[in-house]
Amino acid sequence: MHNKSFLVLGGSHGIGFGITERLLRGGGSVVVVSRTRGQLDSLDPALATRMTHCVADVTTDSIDTIELPEQIDGIAYCVGSIGLSPLRMTKAEAMRDDFELNVVGAMRMMQRALPALKAAESSSVVLFSTVAVSRGLAMHTSVSAAKGAIEGITRCWAAELAPKIRVNCIAPALTDTPLSERLLSSESKRDAMAAVYPLGRIGHVSDSASIATFLLSGESSWITGQVIGVDGGLSRVQK
Repeated sequence: MHNKSFLVLGGSHGIGFGITERLLRGGGSVVVVSRTRGQLDSLDPALATRMTHCVADVTTDSIDTIELPEQIDGIAYCVGSIGLSPLRMTKAEAMRDDFELNVVGAMRMMQRALPALKAAESSSVVLFSTVAVSRGLAMHTSVSAAKGAIEGITRCWAAELAPKIRVNCIAPALTDTPLSERLLSSESKRDAMAAVYPLGRIGHVSDSASIATFLLSGESSWITGQVIGVDGGLSRVQK
């Protein structure tokens, strides 16, 4: 990571912040794009000197004004949503909003950053899906549709941009972040959710952030086009 340049979308909170902090601790420089500063003010001041925060919304033209480094060694697109509703109550507008945020936003950012990714000797992109795509979970119509598209473009871009740019995807299960606060608002809810997973707990930010950092590093130089489950065994294991 030392002397490498990274772009983290949604890097001011949750898993995105965990990735930002790990990249900085590894000696990298990070441009964080998000709507708010989130947890950025909690960074070690010595690390914060190599972090630049750009306020922008990936669903608007404001991302076109972001000043990017001439060379980008890695991108993590951590922007996402967790709107849950039964099929009978899911609104078409919610479907469109989730697709715009997760898929169109990722496409626009990739188009914008592609010259800088190509300027690096080799570069890596990490996108985020959800366990609900492979597992099939009730109440996830909108998010499953959007994240299923993310898994599709992961493989598409991995093929199109090889061999210089690697593209992979992480599919987490429920993780203890600000995005999931309402699902984990009491100890009884936390205990009930933990019991769902073969490994007996919900996800920590570090679970996904560590895998993302690995995929952004040269240590994963022979990995591309993969969707990696970080889900406590939920997608593949039944107790």
